[in-house]
Amino acid sequence: MDEKLDMFDDIPGSPLEGEMNIPGSKKNTTDLSQPDFNTLDEPIKETFLRDVRAVCSKFYHVLYPKEKSSLLKDWDLWGPLVLCTFLATCLQSSADNQYEDGPEFAQVFVIVWIGAAIVTLNSKLLGGNLSFFQSVCVLGYCLTPIAVALLVCRVILLAQQTKLSFFLRLLTTVFGFSWSTYAAYIFLGDSQPAHRKPLAVYPIFLFFFIISWLVISHN
Repeated sequence: MDEKLDMFDDIPGSPLEGEMNIPGSKKNTTDLSQPDFNTLDEPIKETFLRDVRAVCSKFYHVLYPKEKSSLLKDWDLWGPLVLCTFLATCLQSSADNQYEDGPEFAQVFVIVWIGAAIVTLNSKLLGGNLSFFQSVCVLGYCLTPIAVALLVCRVILLAQQTKLSFFLRLLTTVFGFSWSTYAAYIFLGDSQPAHRKPLAVYPIFLFFFIISWLVISHN
């Protein structure tokens, strides 16, 4: 028996030594595309905190739009849902207190999601290489500066209303609108053909302009 094994050892390029991997018994550490833990066995608290950290990281990347891969690769709709709910709640509250013709909660909710879907559809028709949900995720997270502007405007409204306070609210809203548009362009601009970028940026500009107009006119 030993002589037969020695005979195979003499064959070049045919080593008998190796590693046998049984599926499910051990994770291949060289495969970086798979998580290094089993989320089914992970405690609920750890899963929740990990998702919260991921959402907060995307908020940071929108406020400081430099690193793109995190927002585009690991997309989610939790952040956009939180921002949309925040915008709809604040605008509805101010409408109930001051403006009878202000937007209802459902109206703001529909404007945000339908608007994001239309902008995404336009991007896809122009030849964009991002998926539908990636684009909706980016547009939703890019509402962060406008949401911050809305929060600042609500704080300004606590003081006595003068022309100066209105100017401050207008300046804050314009800054939030500009930052949202800039961030969306940074994340979505490279996904469009170079000669079609203006056609893709215009609906983004219009989408954030409508949301910003709701903030300044009904707040």
